[in-house]
Amino acid sequence: MACANFDMDIHGEDEQGRPFRGEPVIQYYQASELMPEIKGPLHDLLQKQPAVLGSLQIVSGILSVGVGILFAVTQEMKESLFTLFRVSHLTGAMFFIAGVVSNLLFKYPTLLPVSFGINCGCIAVAAVAACLIGVDLSKWSKDNEHHLKMEVLELCILVLEVLLSSVLCFWFFKEKRAKSS
Repeated sequence: MACANFDMDIHGEDEQGRPFRGEPVIQYYQASELMPEIKGPLHDLLQKQPAVLGSLQIVSGILSVGVGILFAVTQEMKESLFTLFRVSHLTGAMFFIAGVVSNLLFKYPTLLPVSFGINCGCIAVAAVAACLIGVDLSKWSKDNEHHLKMEVLELCILVLEVLLSSVLCFWFFKEKRAKSS
């Protein structure tokens, strides 16, 4: 280990030019102006906590996949468009991925355009899924009333997912526009 022997005494002169004798004069540093805190990338966006909405997207995506599995097990493929096209699985997986990417924004701010694109894609897929569910609900018979309730539940989940993605897309768009100007 390196070791050095330095004299730690204060050397200097007093006001008359004589070397210090006795107690040295103590001088303090005082800032004359406050420096503003340096803001990191996406600081304003991250103050809005997009990770919370991303976590809600993950949970709703898992719930959507669960409803899709329940439909796949209990219903014939030809009974509804919802089951035939695996609407619930697709939307659930997309919203799960969108939620994960939204949660990663804090650590990786460069994912902002990716997250914006995924959330816009989720809105488009959810709109198509809502149309398919609407067609199924219009052609539904009274025989399968419990499936009707489950499709209405999936429609409510889709509305929640679209609302979350819309808010995130709005925030991301504002952030991208603020960066460009």
